[in-house]
Amino acid sequence: MKTLIDEAKTLRRTLHQYPEVGFTEMITTYLILKEVEDTSFTLYLGSDATDINAQMGRPSEAELLKACERAESFGVDKDTLDKIRNGETGIVAVLDTGVEGPHVGFRFDIDGLPITEAEKDSHIPFVEGFKSKHDGEMHACGHDAHASIGVALLKYIDTNKDELKGKYTIIFQAAEEGLRGANGYVQKGWLDTVDYFFTSHVGLVPLKVGTVNAKSKGFLSSKKFDVEFYGKSAHAGAEPNAGKNALLAASNAAVNLNAISRHRDGATRLNVGKLEAGSGRNVIPDYAFMMCEVRGEKDELTEYMYERAEAVIKGAALMYDCDYKIRLMGNASTAVCDDELVDVIKRATVNNSYITQLNEEGPAGGSEDATYMINRVQKNNGKATYMTFPYELKAGHHHPEFDVDEAVLGVAISTYIDIVNELNKD
Repeated sequence: MKTLIDEAKTLRRTLHQYPEVGFTEMITTYLILKEVEDTSFTLYLGSDATDINAQMGRPSEAELLKACERAESFGVDKDTLDKIRNGETGIVAVLDTGVEGPHVGFRFDIDGLPITEAEKDSHIPFVEGFKSKHDGEMHACGHDAHASIGVALLKYIDTNKDELKGKYTIIFQAAEEGLRGANGYVQKGWLDTVDYFFTSHVGLVPLKVGTVNAKSKGFLSSKKFDVEFYGKSAHAGAEPNAGKNALLAASNAAVNLNAISRHRDGATRLNVGKLEAGSGRNVIPDYAFMMCEVRGEKDELTEYMYERAEAVIKGAALMYDCDYKIRLMGNASTAVCDDELVDVIKRATVNNSYITQLNEEGPAGGSEDATYMINRVQKNNGKATYMTFPYELKAGHHHPEFDVDEAVLGVAISTYIDIVNELNKD
């Protein structure tokens, strides 16, 4: 166990230095591949792993090309890069023991965020020399730890395959951030015959390391969308009447989106996270761009918020005589974890020395596209849960000073290994 944990720590620090946002995780995919390619697992990459037609919020061709060039400079070999250069990143690893038993699925997300990492003496990755080498990108949500935990689990299963039964599918998922990547793997059918499905997140709630929440509640469904307004440029002094101000249309929309009435049937959320427009003080802006999201504790509430948002955006465009376009960039549903797997986790970890407290349930803390996977497994009569492994956070998720308490690696890896062993009991 100690060797697996030490290796996971080393891998996590390597991955932390090379964060990549969704669908550009080419170096990340390569680094994971190098860790697991000599195992007995069959590894699927590119179009063999994910359905590109089910991906949402894909990068532009220019962004993918830039990521390819960066990966090539890093040393990613041509055969690997050719499989993933179109944004089909991530890996699916499958091992069938050949002995009758359950099909167990696991998912670990691998992407980073468009955040510039802090350079402060209080920030361990900076002090100890493993902060991000990619300007404007950072592992600010712990997915470097998730990927490392998944690799450790895979190695354990591979080493002990002769004592195990059933089938194992491990998904190293691209593009969780923005709720864009999971459905691509779901549509390839990887989860259609899974009997038990486990996924998880480190952090989320500030509890002492050693705590495990066996399932999560309160997943908010969500829609992420971009909005473009198209107006007409004109000289702001000489002929203001000839212009159509896209900036004002977008600003009006941003203000009034936040005026949408909340719903009596449950919690809702709305955020305008980005607005860009204009080119100069004496030029009427002909283009504006917004990044937005809505959420709800039920899918119906998210749809309500999204439909109201569409109406507000249309109204703002009409008010300033602009055209507009809305593009859906990410989506996730709600989900309910299975109590049966709480019992499995309780039995599995009864002698786990890394765990100091096991809670049946904890808060989900937001939205997750793993809900696509949970719902698909349950639709086919399987059981699924989303665990959390908390620790005391020095800075919140998606913050430039976010960091992982690496003691949580032992808690998570040992828990997953205990689960595998419990499901192999006669």
